[in-house]
Amino acid sequence: MTSSVTPITQPENKLILVTGASGYVGGRLIPRLLEAGYTVRVLARDPARLQGRPWLERVEVVQGDATQMDTLAPALKEVAVAYYLIHGMQGGKVNAGRDMNAARNFASAADQAKIERIIYLGELVDPTARLSPYLRSRHETGYILRQGHVPVTEFRAGLIIGSGSVLFEMMRYLTEREPLLVCPRWFFSNAQPIAIRNVLDYLVGALQQPESIGELLEIGGAARLTYANMLLEYAKIRGLKRWLIPTPFYLPHLSAYWVHMVTPVTYNTVLPLIEGLHADSLVNDDRAKLLFPSIKLLDFETAVRYALKKIELGDIESSWSDALVTSAGDIQPYVFETVEGMFIEKRQRLVDLPAESVFRSYSGIGGKRGWFYMDWAWGIRGWMDKIIGGVGLRRGRRHPDEIWVGESLDFWRVEAVTPNRRMRLRAEMKLPGKAWLEFESIPQKNGQTLITTTAYFDSHGLFGFLYWYAMWPFHKFIFDGMTREIANRAFEIHAAQQAPDTPSTQ
Repeated sequence: MTSSVTPITQPENKLILVTGASGYVGGRLIPRLLEAGYTVRVLARDPARLQGRPWLERVEVVQGDATQMDTLAPALKEVAVAYYLIHGMQGGKVNAGRDMNAARNFASAADQAKIERIIYLGELVDPTARLSPYLRSRHETGYILRQGHVPVTEFRAGLIIGSGSVLFEMMRYLTEREPLLVCPRWFFSNAQPIAIRNVLDYLVGALQQPESIGELLEIGGAARLTYANMLLEYAKIRGLKRWLIPTPFYLPHLSAYWVHMVTPVTYNTVLPLIEGLHADSLVNDDRAKLLFPSIKLLDFETAVRYALKKIELGDIESSWSDALVTSAGDIQPYVFETVEGMFIEKRQRLVDLPAESVFRSYSGIGGKRGWFYMDWAWGIRGWMDKIIGGVGLRRGRRHPDEIWVGESLDFWRVEAVTPNRRMRLRAEMKLPGKAWLEFESIPQKNGQTLITTTAYFDSHGLFGFLYWYAMWPFHKFIFDGMTREIANRAFEIHAAQQAPDTPSTQ
């Protein structure tokens, strides 16, 4: 990513701590800090969720949790500046008490470590308006951090435009899929959407702007637009004709459910955004422009075009969206067993291929590529999940081939990845229990690879038991076919890699 702000001086050899590294902004901030020459440490509750990040080998990772005070001291040791990007939405539900506790712990630990400054990214909204619980929590987090002894620079950002951001994804899917939109009142609140590039410019630029220490700075894009304006501008960029029908009703919950059904963005994720659009989100203080005159704000059209280009190239750094070796002679194509009440169904297939080709095959499943076999059945399951309030199948995947721990993959969450060996997905659809789907590529002594597809289901109560056995007959066709097609695609990938001077298109 190219910065639109040039550092004033070369950065001092200071250690910078970034929290919230698996989030949308944190995942993009880290490479910008490294690019600017800073030494970066990352605080992560679960370091495994950072697997696959291209910057991982260039940072120090410390395991810790802001809600656990004793874990913060090692993370803050010798740190000069800490970015506080911890987001108060767990499982899609706002937990204000957890937010406040984490902020108090962090402010206290930062004071004890005698760091120079905390940089916090909050939300731009009129604080005198009737705020949603989520926005109130974001403002109170900033207030608690500022009450500590360590100086705080708090940026309050407008709606963020960028590939993978909640606002952009909601806007993109609504405009692409609906030629006629009935618009509740929140469509017509005023906002100043800001490009993610500019947000990062401010966050990085603050390190070399001492006058920003202790300041509360409002940042937004160059233009004031309503959400309705944004949809129409996006439609114009895409060459689409769209018509809007305004209504006088606010209807946040109904709107969130509608967005949930039409787009990949889930109800619990989009509801705080819609509730925030109840009030105007405008910059009323220009101090940020005065302190950072070299930052050139992108206009809305340019920000959208950058985001679309990123998606077209498959170069999405982060998204809103972020847990058995057998000898060849003993392979059983199908195994069903129950272990401590958990149903386990396993398919195995032996192929004359390297494990790397098999891993590339199954790690590219989902999204636009689909689920390799009976894709229509997966689509029906996704719609059933949407109807009852689940995440549905439309979240897709961040990148067609790369896979990271912690990111979403349709209605699954990537729980574990071992390169060239394993990928485990945890179900996030509505289920009477907990479910996992695991793929493995196990090298054999004779050079072959054992493909293993395993479904796990931990049923909850009688309904969970009945659900499993109702679905069990369909698994025969779906998982057998999927395992077979994983093998077929692996052969295609391997053949393309072996072809002289022929780039792989798999």
